[in-house]
Amino acid sequence: MLGRSGSARSRHVRSVGSASETGSLGPSSALRWPWPGPRGSDSDHTNVYVQEALQELEYPLRLQKLLLTPQREFHVELVITLDSGEVAAFNAYRVQHDNSRGPFKGGFRYHPNADLSDARSLASLMTWKSAVLNVPFGGAKGGVCCDPSQLSERELERLTRRLVQALKGVMGPLVDIPGPEISAGSRLMSYFFDEMSKYKGFAPACVTGKPLALHGSYGREYATGRGVVLAARELLKAEHAGRLAGKEFVIQGFGNVGSWAARLLHMQGAKVTAVSDSSGGLYNEAGLDVHALITHMKAKPPFGGHMSSFPGGRHIPLEQLPTIPCDVFVPAATANLVTPEMARALECKFVVEGANGPTTPEGDLVLRERGIPILPDILSSGGGVVVSFFEWVQNLQNFRWEEEEVNRRLDRHISDAFAAINRERTQRRITYRKAAYSVALQEVMRAHLNRGFD
Repeated sequence: MLGRSGSARSRHVRSVGSASETGSLGPSSALRWPWPGPRGSDSDHTNVYVQEALQELEYPLRLQKLLLTPQREFHVELVITLDSGEVAAFNAYRVQHDNSRGPFKGGFRYHPNADLSDARSLASLMTWKSAVLNVPFGGAKGGVCCDPSQLSERELERLTRRLVQALKGVMGPLVDIPGPEISAGSRLMSYFFDEMSKYKGFAPACVTGKPLALHGSYGREYATGRGVVLAARELLKAEHAGRLAGKEFVIQGFGNVGSWAARLLHMQGAKVTAVSDSSGGLYNEAGLDVHALITHMKAKPPFGGHMSSFPGGRHIPLEQLPTIPCDVFVPAATANLVTPEMARALECKFVVEGANGPTTPEGDLVLRERGIPILPDILSSGGGVVVSFFEWVQNLQNFRWEEEEVNRRLDRHISDAFAAINRERTQRRITYRKAAYSVALQEVMRAHLNRGFD
């Protein structure tokens, strides 16, 4: 295994370079406003935000290096037999960033663009997200470079079981707990649990995001979307902007997070005027019928399944979505979509991030200059992490909570986390994002120091 200062002895483990105590920690360490241009990788973008908070906290370089350096990184080749009889190999990655506050936690992303940089960024994000939400987990993330749409259900099962076989030695209920991610839902988590049970015995806590019938938790399916709604509620309250009811929302992305956020906002009396997916946008000034739209999207063509065939709104190109006036804009699609160009076009009063890393540092700077408050992803997209923690606790106890208890506890976690961020923001006179990262960094550093780091 590879520790923070160890060296790689296997092709499956990557050694992480270190910085000198008096030098730079990387290309983003000396934060300058404005940034000269795109930093490149997702991990660079995450580190920009982290290092901005580190400068606010005035931590010395040795502590910055401790917080920024992943503990371990794994790269494995997964070789499976396809249904056609051909043999195929897939690259898979796992980055375990920090476990000072508890076991590593983070999903596996099945996506054609999954790579090590993506895993590093999201593993770091999970560390700060768990800390700011007061969940006793560390941060990890993984990816399998594949196109799930081109693989059969049996092939995905073989791939998932092979993934468990390759990484079983560094994962487990008290070590590293995966969860669902893009194109890796409850079905694949079931395969993960079943395969891991061959090596760990009965251990439902080895993975979260399982179906309810297989030791899953109530509320997990809509947890991230509910977290977005709760975070938006707290933001509006803190900014003296009133309640959710009557507010106009524009949601970019209509997958699990976006669709559940829209549904729950609609139930709270908010008006969702526009949504989008990869095919285009949909706009209704009077408010979309969210329930009808969700039903339509679940139907099969030609009666549904596509946003363009929904009759309850005007179809608009994707680039027009940010220009629609609203109270709150929710980017709930993929990373790095809120660029400087989009940030300049936005016609909203607030931004509540529903996806992981949706705003580039350059886009973030434009929004700051325009005076548009941004509630960062490490809080607002953290509902799934919190309810994954609840599922893990229930699995360890072999006792299931009622749905009302899950939702009540999630509400408490989100509201308490927002209160801590808002106190930090007010005391230091900084942005919500910088305050959130400051709170998270202090929590993680406190854990390291209490465990004996000097």
